[in-house]
Amino acid sequence: MNLSERFKKWQETTLKKSLDKFKERRARFETTAGIEMPRLAIPPEIDSTYEEKLGYPGEFPFTRGVQTTMYRSRFWTMRQYAGFSTAEESNKRYRYLLEQGQTGLSVAFDLPTQIGYDADDPIAQGEVGKVGVSISSIKDMEQLFDQIPLDKVSTSMTINAPAGVLLAMYIAVAKRQGADMRELRGTIQNDILKEYVARGTYIFPPAPSMRLITDIFQFCSKEVPYWNTISISGYHIREAGSTAVQEVAFTLANGIAYVESALAAGLNIDDFAGQLSFFFNAHNNLLEEVAKFRAARRMWARIMRERFKAQKPSSWQLRFHTQTAGSTLTAQQPENNVVRVTLQALSAVLGGTQSLHTNSMDEALWLPTEKSVRVALRTQQIIAHESGVADSIDPLAGSYLIEHLTDEIEKGAQAYIAQIDEMGGAMQSIERGFMQNEIQNAAYAAQQAIEKKEQVIVGVNQFTVDETLTLERLKVDQSIELGQREKLKKLRAGRDEGRVTELRGRLVEAAKGTENLMPFFIECVENDMTLGEICNTLRGVWGEYVAEGF
Repeated sequence: MNLSERFKKWQETTLKKSLDKFKERRARFETTAGIEMPRLAIPPEIDSTYEEKLGYPGEFPFTRGVQTTMYRSRFWTMRQYAGFSTAEESNKRYRYLLEQGQTGLSVAFDLPTQIGYDADDPIAQGEVGKVGVSISSIKDMEQLFDQIPLDKVSTSMTINAPAGVLLAMYIAVAKRQGADMRELRGTIQNDILKEYVARGTYIFPPAPSMRLITDIFQFCSKEVPYWNTISISGYHIREAGSTAVQEVAFTLANGIAYVESALAAGLNIDDFAGQLSFFFNAHNNLLEEVAKFRAARRMWARIMRERFKAQKPSSWQLRFHTQTAGSTLTAQQPENNVVRVTLQALSAVLGGTQSLHTNSMDEALWLPTEKSVRVALRTQQIIAHESGVADSIDPLAGSYLIEHLTDEIEKGAQAYIAQIDEMGGAMQSIERGFMQNEIQNAAYAAQQAIEKKEQVIVGVNQFTVDETLTLERLKVDQSIELGQREKLKKLRAGRDEGRVTELRGRLVEAAKGTENLMPFFIECVENDMTLGEICNTLRGVWGEYVAEGF
């Protein structure tokens, strides 16, 4: 079958099924000059490498996209990452963003929440509500989503070590709203390996941490089938200083480790693989970033089909969220960050992302204001509705440069994965400091290039000006910490302490055994056990992870 025949078959099978289910946004897509925009551009002559390397959208190897019609039917989810101060304040921001056209929620938690401490724990002092919202109990979670129907909105939660507990709170709140948890849609980050490598908000040692992750895989595959159980994250690896090749390689290596752990726990690959998702960075080099996304998609498809023998096409698909690069934002001339974010967001769309967060211009200075968040969201909306790049699938495919970069990124990432395999896998490479050292070396080289002005950063090492910042500033009131403490005091005074003591004992026994912990977490939070109490109970059983110096 030659290329034109294969293209016709794709149109009559995969495309037809997709169009029957998802109608395209318009009957005809055209440029401002009236030129019709093809749904999918293919080579004019027979190319023997086309199907091997590119194929068709919605089909293996998914280089050109995991959805058959991509943005011609529905735009990516516009999901602005937000959360600060109290649940009440964050709820107001979420409702504002939804009113402004945001299509999915993304929750930022404060540092105590991220490492499993309540707002009244001494270790939380001075950090409550600072870099995200403070969530200690189901009461906080209820307030966070007040007047937001959880069966109607998709929610992403950036939480890792205590992800199971926060997911349990979300499920419990949804149940109180009368929602069916089988209809819930969203994502928990739940990626502990990148915490050991690049970010540091871990709690437990590797073995129990991996158990928590596979428990979530197993529970959600049966009870919350539309929930993405993990967001395997290259974003933080890139923010720590990695190259684009390292971002792909280390992220997919971590993904391989999670799959292997789930298989070792007795799960069937096609029962959980479709609920895996990924999270990538969109950096400044637009063409390299487009190629990066395409290479990652193709590599994961082959890993899942050839290495793990997954049978379902949905198991081969790399679906990913993208965030623009916080590390590229400058405190100098912060308005320039709007341009940086626009280019980065454009690369994510050209690369076929499923959801996108655009950073605000002032994030190098402080938490973003309502106005700067609105500009960031409008950036996505302008790309979607005014640029025309969403009218044809994988529009840069066939560019000699894009295909060359895609192949080169894949080649470099495969070489890294082979090295990691030789070490015994991602966890072993992390324990040896391999990933960390590679990232540190790349970050050092990048910083040297900036200091030598081999890499120009506009407004920082060239094109500088003397300026007085006049941007509006968002401040978090220090009194919110006292308010959160009072809430917890009231919660503990009003709950059944005997029931809490019983649940704590049952949780200890479950943690020592092999039972799935998710049902215990849900029962605990429904009976007003706090995040810190649950995590401290687990600390008592498993201990804490202490990173070694390399």
